[in-house]
Amino acid sequence: MTTDPFRAASVSATVEVTGPRPSLDYYLVLAQHGDRDPTADPDGIVVEEFTRHHDHSTTGLDSAGWTPASGWWSSAALSRGIRTDPDALARVVPTWRREAESVYRTLGGGHLPDETTLRTYFRDHQPIASAPPLRLGPAQPPAGFHERRVYRVLFAKDLRVDQVTSLRAAWQTPAEGSGASVASGHLDRDGDRFTWDLRRVGHTLAWCLDVTVLLRTATARAVGPTLSDLTNVLRRHGLIPVTTERFS
Repeated sequence: MTTDPFRAASVSATVEVTGPRPSLDYYLVLAQHGDRDPTADPDGIVVEEFTRHHDHSTTGLDSAGWTPASGWWSSAALSRGIRTDPDALARVVPTWRREAESVYRTLGGGHLPDETTLRTYFRDHQPIASAPPLRLGPAQPPAGFHERRVYRVLFAKDLRVDQVTSLRAAWQTPAEGSGASVASGHLDRDGDRFTWDLRRVGHTLAWCLDVTVLLRTATARAVGPTLSDLTNVLRRHGLIPVTTERFS
């Protein structure tokens, strides 16, 4: 009998999280068999949160799932499965807290706990290996900036043609494109400059968002929110974030 990856056993673990905490990521879980349409009635929810280094690269992932029959459970296998197992990947749809609250109530859970309480259900941390930043591109930033960073955010699942078109319009991607990039954009934020390119990677359903950061400010305060905003845009288009790596 195949084990349902959304009902894996939990193992206790303690993880220290520092710094300000953004909102959790929410996902709907569709039925195990039958219709995989995102509009189909879900039978559970998943809540997640990445842990990160001070430079915003990923160190690990916490998750908890809930179904009416099983209640809340936590497992590192849950985090891995919804990114690597084809059946699990097909069953997970990114969503937002308001919709998760509605689904939780409809399925008989009552009022969805606040995010402080939800974090207490994270009992099995999934470490994500990281390494010191590699140099990708020129070592020196251009004039007027004191530091250059390159981040890569990896995503699972696929994008439809209409979703790519939507991204290109939202990011005002030039019609001629840029090499293998299917969508790109740029932003000046608090004096810092961000440019990014979305590309398909590997031979499976995977995408990466390469973000180049040119820092003019001393605090780099805009880096975390900008990476989070870009990641959430792609979540809205159906992709599931896997990790954020830093290359320089």
